[in-house]
Amino acid sequence: MKISARNVLKGKVVDIAKGATTAHVRIDIGGAIVTASITNESVDDLGLVKGMTASAVIKSSDVMVAVE
Repeated sequence: MKISARNVLKGKVVDIAKGATTAHVRIDIGGAIVTASITNESVDDLGLVKGMTASAVIKSSDVMVAVE
């Protein structure tokens, strides 16, 4: 697979919580958890299940910054 995004974090799916139309997919990236909000259809199309390897792809224009 080739992709233009520069932030690709490989990890393991640790949880999938499906809602009415959207699912929250939690991926463990070396001890940190990244949560993605994707459609239930995408979960099914990708064959996502707990324990499988998956990558979180983060597009820089969608990253938010916060301070305490």
